[in-house]
Amino acid sequence: MCGIYGFLQLDGAPAQAAQLDAMAARTVHRGPDDEGRHVDGPLAMGMRRLSIIDVGGGHQPLTNEDGTLWLVANGEIYNFRELRAELASQGHRFRTGSDCEVLLHLYERDGDRFLDAVNGMFGFALWDAPRRRLLVGRDRLGVKPVYVARHGSRLAFASEAKALLAMDGRKPALDASALRAYLGLGYVPAPQSIFAGVRKLPPATLLVAEAGRVDERVYWTLPAAVDAGRSEADWVAALRERLEKSVAMQMVSDVPIGAFLSGGIDSSAVVAFMARHTGHPVKTYAIGFDGGAAEAYYSELPHARAVARRFGTEHHEIVVRPDVVSLLPKLLWHMDEPVADSAFVTTYLVSEFARREVTVILSGVGGDELFGGYRRYLGSHYRARLDRVPRPLRRAAAALADRLPADRHSPLLDAMRLARGFLATAELPFEERYRSYLDVFPEPAVAELLRVPATDERDALGEALAAAASSDELNRMLAVDAATQLPDDLLLLTDRMSMAVSLECRVPLLDHELVELAARMPASVKVKGGRLKHAMKEALRGVLPDDILERRKRGFGAPMGAWLKRELASVLRETLSPEAIERRGWLRSAPVARLIADHEASRVDGTDRLLALVNLELWARIYLDGRTPADVTDGLRAAVA
Repeated sequence: MCGIYGFLQLDGAPAQAAQLDAMAARTVHRGPDDEGRHVDGPLAMGMRRLSIIDVGGGHQPLTNEDGTLWLVANGEIYNFRELRAELASQGHRFRTGSDCEVLLHLYERDGDRFLDAVNGMFGFALWDAPRRRLLVGRDRLGVKPVYVARHGSRLAFASEAKALLAMDGRKPALDASALRAYLGLGYVPAPQSIFAGVRKLPPATLLVAEAGRVDERVYWTLPAAVDAGRSEADWVAALRERLEKSVAMQMVSDVPIGAFLSGGIDSSAVVAFMARHTGHPVKTYAIGFDGGAAEAYYSELPHARAVARRFGTEHHEIVVRPDVVSLLPKLLWHMDEPVADSAFVTTYLVSEFARREVTVILSGVGGDELFGGYRRYLGSHYRARLDRVPRPLRRAAAALADRLPADRHSPLLDAMRLARGFLATAELPFEERYRSYLDVFPEPAVAELLRVPATDERDALGEALAAAASSDELNRMLAVDAATQLPDDLLLLTDRMSMAVSLECRVPLLDHELVELAARMPASVKVKGGRLKHAMKEALRGVLPDDILERRKRGFGAPMGAWLKRELASVLRETLSPEAIERRGWLRSAPVARLIADHEASRVDGTDRLLALVNLELWARIYLDGRTPADVTDGLRAAVA
């Protein structure tokens, strides 16, 4: 695990190696253990290393037998032992015990198809010196990030955008079309980034730069065809087997390893299978928030405790009352890009806690997107039931729901919030209805907010919906989420917040062979009769206790909506004051003021929308205004005082 960075002069001019210094300095947190670089004519590349496999000998950049190929890589290759044995039997000679060295020898053997055999999470750059050829790649699901930027004849790459921005002191600028996408979704979908001139390399993409040309190709896609010929029992057995294998593969480490444990199905399954494949208690980590009813609603400590007892883990809990005023600027600097997902706060806090004892952590991220864990996946199920209700009664129910309080910090209020949203959109066609579940600001609200015209009207969600080939609504939704929200929101924040404290986070539920199995599974097996995650729950029957399997889903976030009404109320009004909004010049202040008032009065639940706007402004103060996170925090404290 590390941070990679570098650049290629496409015109063949010699690379100025000194530019690597600034890139390295911006990514020390990703790799505090070691630094390495390689310069060869037009190519300069480097890395900061967090030592996981072959701690003593796995220094990067790595090279092959004759020094003609060079590699910097971030991530882990989980099947490296099998690949290494196969390559060694074919005459390849290895210099180190590093898992990533197999990439060099696979490229020697297979050329541009070398990633087909790889199971792992990775972002890498490979320099083919004789051909003056650079390859930059990203793993299939987008677990590890790669940013690229092209300025004139220079092509640069890095694990984090801030490393690209540090190269030559170029002042960062906002991409106006990315701003529109951000307001709509609460994150910026690839290949865009929030920065003008900086792109995310999409998942499962290989970039090749050679002879002055830069090309990209997608080397893997989700299977589109569903296998309807297997019984439910066959699917359940195959799923259980692959789940266990995926977890076992990702436990390989030469440093201490643990697991996040929320007490939900996904993290509990990871811990259960880890316990089967180790001779000592698994180290588990859970977080809760100190405070009132809202904080208690987000606490999963009792459930995590029960799972820890069941599997005899070495369990660690932390109950925090975070200083969010100090946290937000610091975390947004690490994020590179703003997000409207409060899980980035929770993920950072539990990562910081776990890093005191372990260097590698396993997480349950991805299970909901693969196997149907979100309540929005039941939209069609409830729509069919609603169709049996007479239309006048439906209209009356929708009108009543519209007058209910809008909040998410108790089981009753959260259920009413979801019912309100469902009834308001139940009559819409499928695609519009699904958009309504995902939108932070719906398109009319974005149009009302924005003062900055977008030069590109790209619709990432529409593109993903069009590309999702399944005729089944559920599998279309799952495919869309796997292409958008999963890599560009959940995995982005997981990578940034864990690497902010130099912790490697692995996600065994996103093993690509498990993902392929899930994609081929009929929707009727994944979600059955209104039961979310039916196949996964059946696969875990007897592995996890029934009360964990059947518990109501709770998101892994923070009580941000309540904080915006209490501890962060003054921060909200300072960052989103009419003066601040007019000074920034992107948005109109009237709809923002209306949203704040409606959220505070519980007429709407504006948590995600307000967090999106607050984070956008704080991000701009850091990256566009050139202020440090500490300076931004001091400014917020002064405003609060």
